[in-house]
Amino acid sequence: MLLLADGTIFKGTSIGKTGTNFGEICFNTGMTGYQEVFTDPSYFGQILVETNVHIGNYGIHDEEVESDGIKIAGLVCKSFNVPYSRKQSTQTIQEYFVLNNLIGIADIDTRALVRHIRSQGAMNAVISSDDKTIEELKAELAAIPSMQGLELSSKVSTKETYFVGNDAASKRVAVLDLGVKKNILRNLADRDCYLSVFNSNTSFEEMMKFKPDGFMISNGPGDPSAMPYAVKTVQQIVEAGVPLFGICLGHQILSESQGLKTFKMHNGHRGLNHPVKNIITGQCEITSQNHGFAVSNEDVDKNDKVELTHINLNDNTVEGIRVKDKKAFSVQYHPEAAPGPHDSRYLFDDFIKSMNY
Repeated sequence: MLLLADGTIFKGTSIGKTGTNFGEICFNTGMTGYQEVFTDPSYFGQILVETNVHIGNYGIHDEEVESDGIKIAGLVCKSFNVPYSRKQSTQTIQEYFVLNNLIGIADIDTRALVRHIRSQGAMNAVISSDDKTIEELKAELAAIPSMQGLELSSKVSTKETYFVGNDAASKRVAVLDLGVKKNILRNLADRDCYLSVFNSNTSFEEMMKFKPDGFMISNGPGDPSAMPYAVKTVQQIVEAGVPLFGICLGHQILSESQGLKTFKMHNGHRGLNHPVKNIITGQCEITSQNHGFAVSNEDVDKNDKVELTHINLNDNTVEGIRVKDKKAFSVQYHPEAAPGPHDSRYLFDDFIKSMNY
């Protein structure tokens, strides 16, 4: 059973482990890349609805992960395809879910569910294959906190500092891990950067001991307004004039550090085909996105410290900013695109150029 916070009920087939789990329900419109999506730390605490009909049809590949394991709280899909067709795959999606203790539901009308979420907005939900009554599940669901005001980065950030790349690389980048995807690190390492990845609560002073040429502020889950510790750190980085690049949650944290407010969206952006316009060049990009919060357009317009660089062509939400007179910029979407189009990978090159003093 899938039960939404507003009382809506869907019944289907249990997939993965037997049990009960809670989270904020959201949907992703991507046609491919389900394994990368499952392991994206930005989805931590969320029950994911896949709008693509067939999930699992090309199996599970060991290298197609964006973190150390599945991060979604549950999966909702139409057709759960256990047999797979790809030779490179090493296990079925059912085996993968059981190994990662994931609970899910299949064989429901995901079109009706997505239309409901689009109308009513993102809300908490519960998936249960246990022998529990609707009233029991409603009572448990009512006790689950809203995503608004929830700090989650500390739950997915690395506990210990680690290094990526060649220590003889031409650039050193300190990564503030708010829930970083592996492909962000790959894109930097591929551009001759040596990375030190720090826990989300690491101080500016501690990260500066690495002697970085620049800072990457990563993606991650939760409400940016509930992260004053990270906002303070980013504010110090900007004031010090060290080059900075923020992605997704990192973009929101940079915005908060410059006095811009963030807000919870009605149902967010999650998919691989969101059109974004680069205001500086006039060119448009097809982007990969995953976020449920956004930066206030009004605050950007009236703030003389920042400049709008990118805008969403579907709803005109803020997709990128840069801090005037500083080497600090950020985007709301995912230029590393795993999965997704590669239109925006030039942003990593821009970051490298900003570190060339």
